[in-house]
Amino acid sequence: MKIAIGSDHAGFELKEILITHLNKKGFNIEDFGCYSKESIDYPDAAHPVCEAIENKLADLGLLICGSGNGITITANKHQKIRAALSWTPEIAALARQHNDANILSLPARFITQEDAVKITDAFFDAEFEGGRHQRRVDKIPL
Repeated sequence: MKIAIGSDHAGFELKEILITHLNKKGFNIEDFGCYSKESIDYPDAAHPVCEAIENKLADLGLLICGSGNGITITANKHQKIRAALSWTPEIAALARQHNDANILSLPARFITQEDAVKITDAFFDAEFEGGRHQRRVDKIPL
């Protein structure tokens, strides 16, 4: 599975940790930045990740900023993206299972690195259940 990943400066350190973790699990990672702690605007990382998923260059995505809000709001402007801000493994798993989320968003300033790993694992281990949830997901695009 190919994962597109991106962050702003607030999420940079956590992004690097999660890239290492996901690589060890056998995922193919494409990093869309940022590449240092130097300040960047979160849309500059979010849009390329979303475009990679929309163009089928990646299967799923992972976005990280300080609160998780800005990068998630930006991602969800893309019609084919369903980004889910998650702060527990259960929320992350349900986002995949019930909402067919294709991007996990994390709030780097509000979760521990250990929790981030658990949340990330829960998201990428879960699968969309379809069924009654498909009808709901089909109603999302405008």
